[in-house]
Amino acid sequence: MRAIWSGAVSFGLVSIAVKAYSATEDKDVRFHQIHRTDGGRVRYRKVCELDGEEVESADIAKGYPLSSGETVILEQSDFDNLPLPSAHTIEVLEFVPEEQIDSVRYSKAYYLEPKEATKPYILLRDALTDSGVVAVVKVAMRQREQLATLRRYQDVLVLNTMKWPDEIRSPSFDSLNDEVSISDKEMEMAKSLIDSMTTEEFDDSEFHDDYRIALNKLIDAKIAGDETFSPEETEPKAEVIDLMSALQASVKRAKASRGDESRPPRKKAAKKSTKKSAKKSSSSSHRKAS
Repeated sequence: MRAIWSGAVSFGLVSIAVKAYSATEDKDVRFHQIHRTDGGRVRYRKVCELDGEEVESADIAKGYPLSSGETVILEQSDFDNLPLPSAHTIEVLEFVPEEQIDSVRYSKAYYLEPKEATKPYILLRDALTDSGVVAVVKVAMRQREQLATLRRYQDVLVLNTMKWPDEIRSPSFDSLNDEVSISDKEMEMAKSLIDSMTTEEFDDSEFHDDYRIALNKLIDAKIAGDETFSPEETEPKAEVIDLMSALQASVKRAKASRGDESRPPRKKAAKKSTKKSAKKSSSSSHRKAS
């Protein structure tokens, strides 16, 4: 992995030098746009709409459009002179229970690696775990200041950038104001469906990107000159007659897929204390470095 940011975590008077790495990567199949008749690459050129001339990157600046139709031109030097106290610092602002931050706020995740002294890094990592909280921080990345959280993931600290409060849209939909009557039987069947599809532990290795798999098979077939390749047909969805029938059929299919037609309802697991389980996780690490 290649570090995309370098700086320090500011935790009170403690400074922890770190490097940041993207925690995720896209696995999309990428294509070029080509001319169908001869296979030539189709490329985009940056052209000025006033004189029709192609513009070199060195001659391109950023412009802020005004309502009057005029444009304010900003050079790179203008951005460089803006004060960014968090430019090379992950500043810890406060600590909060993780469940108080809704996942809709999260944007991107970055692994943090200690650059020099490992002890303060491990101290902060394990203190977060034992306390059952995450750190709310402020950091500047890619020429913008962002709110983020700092938490433990396995044996490393993870920085999760967040949207600012005014960047979260209000989920206001008129259709949700309609009067809806839900019977006790419908609620019971919905809960039964949830129970029949509930697993004790989340294992994402069971899930696959079926579209990407089929796309790669199609590309392999094209390379081999097989023009007759066709993807496997997906199971057609049954026609939904009414909500209750759909719920009953869904419960039956979910149980059948697990070979457990008569499985009794699962007992709800006792909710563990966040702090207690956090301590267990911390102690089991034996204070190892990432």
